[in-house]
Amino acid sequence: MKNTDFNGILPKGSIVALITPFDAYNNVDYKKLNQLIEWHINEGSDGIVILGTTGESPTISEKDKEEIVSFTAEKVNNRIFLIAGSGSNDTSHAVCLSKKYQDYCDALLVITPYYNKTNTQGMIKHFLTVADAVNKPIIMYNVPSRTGCNIEYEACEQLKQHKNICAIKEASGNISYSSKIATLLDDSFCMYSGNDDIVVPMLSLGAIGVISVWANLTPRVCANLVRDYFKGDTQKALKIQLKYLNLINLLFKETNPIPVKAALNYLGVNVGQCRLPLYQISDTAAKPLFDEIDRLKIEVIL
Repeated sequence: MKNTDFNGILPKGSIVALITPFDAYNNVDYKKLNQLIEWHINEGSDGIVILGTTGESPTISEKDKEEIVSFTAEKVNNRIFLIAGSGSNDTSHAVCLSKKYQDYCDALLVITPYYNKTNTQGMIKHFLTVADAVNKPIIMYNVPSRTGCNIEYEACEQLKQHKNICAIKEASGNISYSSKIATLLDDSFCMYSGNDDIVVPMLSLGAIGVISVWANLTPRVCANLVRDYFKGDTQKALKIQLKYLNLINLLFKETNPIPVKAALNYLGVNVGQCRLPLYQISDTAAKPLFDEIDRLKIEVIL
């Protein structure tokens, strides 16, 4: 059964930001996608995000996105929490995607407007317009390193008042900013770490879990980190964080999801290459990543 520990709405724990597997012809590999879904359920992930940054959503057609959402929902069959990325830098398009996907998933991940960066009032209006159009929980996605904009504290303070805006995926990497956002957390608004390298610090600020790239490789380890923390064994959680810190850093040596897909292919999972403009990993980034995988004795058996 799905774990919905946060007020019966969103799950505590480790939620994998799932890669999208492609075949040799760069088409979505649904057989592999099904294997990955089953593996994550069996390995103890608390949720799956599809069509996020790690899922290469910018290069997936609308038709394929809808098929991925419906396929994943069918295979998940309510056994694990399912979140679909439905954001856009076109608010009306984000509304359209969100309305389509809400029938299949448990929550929506909506990114800040990117490229055509807005002001604070535009940011507020963007999220409220999407939230007004749906009846599912929305997780706002703050990742200024990729979007060039940030959800200001004052905007977040207003947005959390909407009944459908239930969380923020905080991926700024700025602990000072995260600490300020933490003052807004309550029974109706929660925070997820969006950075694998600071999961324990984010949990200490009140985050209820992580939406993780790293979990694509070691889902059970990542899930155990969060569970150990919430069981009160913070030292054990910290030990896991530090043990895998070098691997985590290497997963972001080049633009995500280039390294994580390369890692999965190195482990024999055969998830295909990234779609252009993302390209195959460079030799200088690949060697230390693969060496660290070998050092940690990571295996993936689907």
